[in-house]
Amino acid sequence: SAVVFPKKIATEQQSLMLVKRLLAVAVSCITYLRGIFPESAYGTRYMDDLCVKILREDKNCPGSTQLVKWMLGCYDALQKKYFNNYWLCLQTVTECYHFKFKYTHNGPLLDFGSKDKKSDSTITCADTKKASILLIRKIYILMQNLSPLPNDVCLTMKLLYYDEVTPPDYQPPGFKEAKDGGLMFNEEPMYLNVGEVPTPFHMLKLKITTEKQRMENVDKNILKQGETTELQVCGVGRDDPEE
Repeated sequence: SAVVFPKKIATEQQSLMLVKRLLAVAVSCITYLRGIFPESAYGTRYMDDLCVKILREDKNCPGSTQLVKWMLGCYDALQKKYFNNYWLCLQTVTECYHFKFKYTHNGPLLDFGSKDKKSDSTITCADTKKASILLIRKIYILMQNLSPLPNDVCLTMKLLYYDEVTPPDYQPPGFKEAKDGGLMFNEEPMYLNVGEVPTPFHMLKLKITTEKQRMENVDKNILKQGETTELQVCGVGRDDPEE
């Protein structure tokens, strides 16, 4: 039941629950398909017609237990509406998975990228479900086509907050004040807009940054196909002036 879609998203609490589930599925898929943790650290669930792996606490795998605790800390910040950005990084940095969250009581404005359509639209549960499944499918396609990671990768997580509403001393469970600045790549990075999922109360976006050489084995048609698999290659923050 961890990834069942609600029949309606009429309240902020229903929306929050869906965003939490979607974040858990996305992070689980990424770590599973990149081979970060052993098979025993995952359970199997179904998301509509998609079979997905969900990360769980495994006494034989301390790393998966730590990541589950980090996720619970993310949920705390998400619930308090402090959470802005979330970076799941494979250091030094070789890959970065960047989740961005927005909160609104009136529903986010959707930009469909077409001038002959309205720039805002009422978001239905069907829209959210379709966008969620599409996001997970894109993750699966990309993860299965990226070159393997080095054997000595280290996983870390970094949270950024909306400063105007977040108490200066706030740290969610499992996190501490960060001393370092941004992310540095040893190799030339490539940026991918994977997708976004809107609800009437939240917006979740996912971008992936990876070393360009790791993309060399990806069939370029994957990046150009239709709606079900299209990934947008972009520069940093080019599509989002806020970043």
